[in-house]
Amino acid sequence: MNELIKINAADSVAVALRALKAGEKIPVSGAGSELEILEDIPMGHKAALKDIHSGEAIIKYGFPIGEATAEISKGHHVHTSNVRTLLSGAHDYEYRPTNPKLESVKPETFDGYVRFDGRVGIRNELWIIPTVGCVNDIAVAIEKEASKFIGGSVENVRAFTHPYGCSQMADDQDNTRKILANLATHPNAGGVLMLGLGCENSGIETIKPYMENFDGERVKFLIAQDANDELEAAMKIIDELVAKMRADSRVPCETSKLIVGLKCGGSDGLSGITANPTIGYFSDMLVAQGGATILTEVPEMFGAETILMNRCKDSETYDKTVRLINDFKNYYASCGQPVYENPSPGNKAGGITTLEDKALGCTQKSGSGPVSDVLPYAGKVVTPGLNLLSAPGNDLVASTALAAAGAQVVLFSTGRGTPFGCPVPTVKISSNSDLASRKSNWIDFNAGTLVESGTLPEKARELFDYVLSVASGKKTRNEINNFQGMAIFKTGATL
Repeated sequence: MNELIKINAADSVAVALRALKAGEKIPVSGAGSELEILEDIPMGHKAALKDIHSGEAIIKYGFPIGEATAEISKGHHVHTSNVRTLLSGAHDYEYRPTNPKLESVKPETFDGYVRFDGRVGIRNELWIIPTVGCVNDIAVAIEKEASKFIGGSVENVRAFTHPYGCSQMADDQDNTRKILANLATHPNAGGVLMLGLGCENSGIETIKPYMENFDGERVKFLIAQDANDELEAAMKIIDELVAKMRADSRVPCETSKLIVGLKCGGSDGLSGITANPTIGYFSDMLVAQGGATILTEVPEMFGAETILMNRCKDSETYDKTVRLINDFKNYYASCGQPVYENPSPGNKAGGITTLEDKALGCTQKSGSGPVSDVLPYAGKVVTPGLNLLSAPGNDLVASTALAAAGAQVVLFSTGRGTPFGCPVPTVKISSNSDLASRKSNWIDFNAGTLVESGTLPEKARELFDYVLSVASGKKTRNEINNFQGMAIFKTGATL
């Protein structure tokens, strides 16, 4: 088993794959040499492969992840006590296309639900979507009453509560309407009850135009203030929706119909070595079959953004990516916050030192293919291939944005573990075997074995097969635990 790995030939650090003790002499995988460890180094953390001078760049993944703030001797721990970020505000960039290509291959199949517009759902669920937080408790009461219908082709009943829909201004209000409209027309929902209050800013009649082409037999509406007994009125509508859903059945569908969200959270030093590269290879496999993937959490691209920019399919997509990055940096600046207020305490404990370190590991999830499109927050996927989506790093906000963009499933890598689920199945992929063993009630797939045995293509094939099983109906841990929620991004003032 490897114990210390040099990821790229240009790297000045190696990553510990287990806790290392001072005085040990460890073979360095990828370097063909041995390193004497001069101080204890936790698993996932970095050891200096050479003497590094103060002010010198620290190289990992073949790129700078910051600069040394002190003299660092070969074999010493390289982390927050002796490294600082090199990030700053918005930049001028230059397009240097790398022109990546992926060979097209024949799509595989899964069993899904074909909707009236040709899209495919991997679940057939009944969703209750409040237009405003004032009716959240009513939505939950409807969910509880309607749960008696779960069974057969009615796979779940879920109320997606949120605090918004009123007292919002400008972009916040518009984004709430878009997110709710996108969820109401999501292919994983075989039936939807959109529940309004009647006096909110984002009422039903306001949201309807955002829904474009929707199936009126599958999406129904109720204004609580107009009903004498809103629960009774809701259950009459639910009866109609359930009758439709009972006739639904899974049929073979091509993987070109799949849209998969890519997300990470609670990352550690192994995330960029195991889980994220596995997801990236998966992304390439799906894109080669005509499917789509979506990479988001823009702040966690800072420091690796030029890699994505140079993979853009054309100059127009490149310009969109530049705006995506700089707009988010300017958003932080407008709030008086530094762009590099990241990584989190858990990330640092797991071995991630700077935002560049985190970003270079995070973007491994994007694979190696070209960037085909860039979406605004609350935008929807229209182009096969790798899409970039504007959303923050917050796990539930970003994952909800992925679902609203059309993802039928989200792949979520983690080195620390998290139980949450978004509106669609949320596959938790562990970066290390210890987490997968300890939190088997949270983790769906262990990519940590990649440092123990096997190859990246083999592990990605295993993940691909697992995702096809989920697409065909296998429940993820968040679904088994009944952990599903949503969160909407808010940037402005509240009335």
